[in-house]
Amino acid sequence: MSSTPAGRGPLRLNAFAMACVGHQAAGLWARPEDRSADYRTLEHWTSLARLLERGGFESLFLADVLGVYDVHGGSRDAAVRAAAQVPVNDPLGAVSAMAAVTSTLGFGLTVTTTYEQPYSLARRLTTLDHLTGGRVAWNVVTGYLDSAARNLGFTAQVAHDERYEVAEEYLEVCYKLWEGSWEDGAVVRDAERGVFADPAKVHDIAHHGRYFDVPGAFLCEPSPQRTPVVFQAGSSPRGQRFAGTHAEAVFVIGPTARHVRRSVDALREQVERAGRDPRAVRVFAGLTVVVRPDDAEAAALLADYRERASREGALALFGGWTGVDLAGLAPDEPLQHVTTDANRSALASFTQDPERTWTVDDLARFVAVGGRGPVLAGSPATVADALEEFADVADVDGFNLMYATMPGTFADVVDHLVPELERRGRLAPRPAAGTTLRERLGTGEGPRLAAAHPGARHRR
Repeated sequence: MSSTPAGRGPLRLNAFAMACVGHQAAGLWARPEDRSADYRTLEHWTSLARLLERGGFESLFLADVLGVYDVHGGSRDAAVRAAAQVPVNDPLGAVSAMAAVTSTLGFGLTVTTTYEQPYSLARRLTTLDHLTGGRVAWNVVTGYLDSAARNLGFTAQVAHDERYEVAEEYLEVCYKLWEGSWEDGAVVRDAERGVFADPAKVHDIAHHGRYFDVPGAFLCEPSPQRTPVVFQAGSSPRGQRFAGTHAEAVFVIGPTARHVRRSVDALREQVERAGRDPRAVRVFAGLTVVVRPDDAEAAALLADYRERASREGALALFGGWTGVDLAGLAPDEPLQHVTTDANRSALASFTQDPERTWTVDDLARFVAVGGRGPVLAGSPATVADALEEFADVADVDGFNLMYATMPGTFADVVDHLVPELERRGRLAPRPAAGTTLRERLGTGEGPRLAAAHPGARHRR
């Protein structure tokens, strides 16, 4: 594998959020300055989009789940009380409104391959790629909640590795629809002849596979990117193999930079094994920053966050991620590794950490602010130093920044941290309006997939 480090290039920033009240900071919605409960309004999302574009963020990366976190204590009650990713709305609904008030911000949308047909999802994503001018990415996930499986017609969750087999074929169908059904030049818009599109250049995809049968042609004309930018976040061995084949950008998360580096090295090796340039895949690490004008103020604010966060909500999140119920265990009980069909990397982050043994109480305190990622607190200079060091140690291209309070965390980043990073020359120049997300990330050939990407093989 190539050992060339990412170097001292630009640090790319995404905002990590969710159409819910409590995303990665359990219970902090109750703080008087927090506006997370406004997630139901368009103004919430359009204001956030404007803020992020002002700060030069690459994209707003929106997580999603289709079930409730009901592992902790064998009940959903803890998640409901703490608003731990419930209630939660669909992440796609507000994108058009956000696109209308911005010109360069991208939108990373989490949609699972396990619970809906590729034909209809491909159309929804193409529609958004048209309406945003090519600023859409798809975070491909396979799901991990038993509650989602039960409510979507399954008696139990599909086994972990088989979910990725479904996803492999799912993406094959989507690539055929996006890249191969409509030729370049199929849309002619010839008003004199009354021909909008040339039927000879629109093709059935004739897909007949193990999981899907899709015989016909795609409904949509090609969008600016055709295939949305492909994001992926799996860190299990099977998930990394999937990412090595398909991902143009990858979201990784872990409690320390050294822990993240192990995942990044394994990922880049998989990318190279798939015949692709491991440096062409952008890697974003998840973490939370608490930025205030000076170190003491930031430290005090973080301490207050931790004091007011919900321990029960944190354990409800962890139970949902991992399928492991820690209710009833003593606070000083060490975590033990087990294999489940939930999010395997989430559990391994803490049970297979060579640097420390995590107890239940350690875990609850850590997860309550920032989820599975670290929290960096300090002045703009202190946090910028920490981000640069993290990027160097972990070999990542940028960060999915999570919030403690909404929109306060992101406002502090835009007003305090971004100017410091720009002063150091660590942020990329702002792109021109009309730039697609793929062009901004530099992962393809202009707005289109790179020739080495498997989706490109379906072009006519």
